[in-house]
Amino acid sequence: MPTQSGHTSAIRAKKVIGTNVKDGTGEKLGQVEDIVLDKQSNQIMFAIVGFGGVLGLGEKYHPVPWSTLDYDKDENSYVVNLSKEQLKAAPADSIDELTKNDGLAYRDKTYAYYKAKPYWQ
Repeated sequence: MPTQSGHTSAIRAKKVIGTNVKDGTGEKLGQVEDIVLDKQSNQIMFAIVGFGGVLGLGEKYHPVPWSTLDYDKDENSYVVNLSKEQLKAAPADSIDELTKNDGLAYRDKTYAYYKAKPYWQ
């Protein structure tokens, strides 16, 4: 069933992982590397977007609130209302650090940085 924005209400994680993430101008910023789920609330905590680097070297991983990703069917990509500079300044770390201690430290920093409505409140 489609949402108001035309999205379907369900998608398999394996279809999301590897999908490009672009800015509003269509420039590729990175791709979805993983999705972190909050098992207590049954919500998506954040998507992990890989940014920069070549062949995995120097790549940064950014937790991005799911609500800030907007799927563009024509582009087959998620679009964020961010510039490269804003993404470079966003919270980032290794995937292991982002998910350490259930990801709570980065969840809070991430939602504050992106000014996204916290799903847990």
